[in-house]
Amino acid sequence: MAKRVTDLLMASLGLLTLWPLMLICALLVKINSPGPALYRARRIGLEGREFTMYKFRSMVQEASKLGGGITSYGDPRVTRFGRILRRFKLDELPQLFNVLKGDMSFVGPRPEDPRYVALYTPQQRRVLSVRPGITGISQIINRNEEEKLKGQPDPEEYYVKVLMPEKIKTDINYIEKRNLRMDFKLILKTVIGYSEIERLRRST
Repeated sequence: MAKRVTDLLMASLGLLTLWPLMLICALLVKINSPGPALYRARRIGLEGREFTMYKFRSMVQEASKLGGGITSYGDPRVTRFGRILRRFKLDELPQLFNVLKGDMSFVGPRPEDPRYVALYTPQQRRVLSVRPGITGISQIINRNEEEKLKGQPDPEEYYVKVLMPEKIKTDINYIEKRNLRMDFKLILKTVIGYSEIERLRRST
């Protein structure tokens, strides 16, 4: 209950504070590439229920028809402004609405595509016992996931066989130990982590 109340308060505050930035992002998405500003993705959440996850569109329209479901570094389907959105994680901002709706939490396992959830073992399905999150331990560890996939002969196979099991194992460990204090630390690490990455990028 405390976690849900915290999610509602933080999502409401986030939307009240960030709506001008979100409006600018939406307009720039429309200007930069034909198509809708929002991308609606089918994801699996709490107890295996399917929901629609919102993101600012960072790829060309019908991107799924032009390539696989996994995006690696330098994917030509990503638009010019989409690269900026992804770099600063601004494409995730519409997920504040998912938090308000109760589909997601601020902290939790990253929601997965139904086709990959279908591959979960019974043990791995434990990750569906909590609401998925905008950020979390596995998201922080794999913040450079696209770079890890770069150069792989088959990025989707590498994701399914290597990255996905690692992420699920990390998320289950989080579920067993989670509390509000840990969640606040992870949110702080997310903000500081991305700031540090940008500092290092500017200095190289």
